[in-house]
Amino acid sequence: MTSIRLGIALAAIGVALGALGAHALANVLEPPALTSYLTAVRYQIYHAFALILLGLYHLQTKEAIRTPYLLMSIGVVLFSGSIYGLTLLPMLDISARWLGPITPIGGLLLIFGWMTWLWTTFKKKSALGD
Repeated sequence: MTSIRLGIALAAIGVALGALGAHALANVLEPPALTSYLTAVRYQIYHAFALILLGLYHLQTKEAIRTPYLLMSIGVVLFSGSIYGLTLLPMLDISARWLGPITPIGGLLLIFGWMTWLWTTFKKKSALGD
């Protein structure tokens, strides 16, 4: 249930941040920065839905999802959060260069989250025999 709740919260926040980007930031950020910002929003919402689906998968199969849940949760915070910082903090005259190396770490955690979920599906025998 935690995965579902976190997914719903991340989706709601993602919609709000997307609206902020489309309306308030569209005329403030340079086009490359706005593109990066909207990429962070998109990945946040993708992984919000993934976390909801992961929770539903757990309810259906009773398979342990702790590892993919943690990897995706931390990954989306690091990936999207670092991009938000890289695009927004300079507007406040705050250097955000140190966030640059965090983005790919978050991306790797997202990939590892998907891969551990895939591994979980191979361990489970389905009623269909696959």
